[in-house]
Amino acid sequence: MLIALHKNATTTPATRLAIQQASGSDYELAAHFGVSRDTVRKWRKRQSVTDRSHTPHRLQTTLNAGQEELVVYLRTALRLPLDDLLAVVHEFIEPAMSRSALDRLLRRRGLSRLSAAAAPERSHQAFKAYEPGYVHVDVKYLPQMAEQSARCYVFVAIDRATRWVFIAIKKNRTAAAARSFLNALAKAAPFKIRTVLTDNGAEFTDRLFGARASDPSAEHEFDRLCQALGIEHRPTRVRRPQTNGMVGRFNGRIEQILRTHHFNSSHDLHATLHRYVC
Repeated sequence: MLIALHKNATTTPATRLAIQQASGSDYELAAHFGVSRDTVRKWRKRQSVTDRSHTPHRLQTTLNAGQEELVVYLRTALRLPLDDLLAVVHEFIEPAMSRSALDRLLRRRGLSRLSAAAAPERSHQAFKAYEPGYVHVDVKYLPQMAEQSARCYVFVAIDRATRWVFIAIKKNRTAAAARSFLNALAKAAPFKIRTVLTDNGAEFTDRLFGARASDPSAEHEFDRLCQALGIEHRPTRVRRPQTNGMVGRFNGRIEQILRTHHFNSSHDLHATLHRYVC
């Protein structure tokens, strides 16, 4: 019978059986068979002579069991594509979740593909056409380079109709940074920006949630600049981050670049992102 031994095994099945059947102290048997006392004790306690599985009892995952079940529910109930699901996870469950880790989770749970047969029936409607000027905006963390004292952020804007992309890297994620980004975006856009869609981050809105829930006051720095530029500012609906999924999917592609490239400095990182956009 063929038995697969672990590559670091110091004993054979025959040696293990002999240890189990032998009398004498652990010290004597260790000296006789040329193994450690721990090895003798281990095989004396076991009933078999085969190696046990070396698979970890608990997988090293980003999410805990409860969070995984929530992700599985979102995948099966809402039938979200991978990038949209990743945007929801980042917003509400775990900001550090990577796209590859989420993909591995779905594969492990048998949900890597959404069955077309199980999809809910939908009436066929013509896809709504948009003119240039409806822009999705979001912010993404960038990894901290060795020469930096703090991490930076990349503000990303993508036009819904033309897929035109504009980015700017800021040292912080504040209302002033968002205002500066919008100013640069309005000057760089090859069309008139009519609407800007953002999430409900403090850099974009002063809307409150929970017990003190309220609508935006229109006095936020970002809102005031939108009014001055003649731009409608639309925050996403509460607990509906997939509304801004277009820019979320683009951020997923940026994340792929960050994982697959080595950067020597922050200048190298920033130049790579700008080359990708261009």
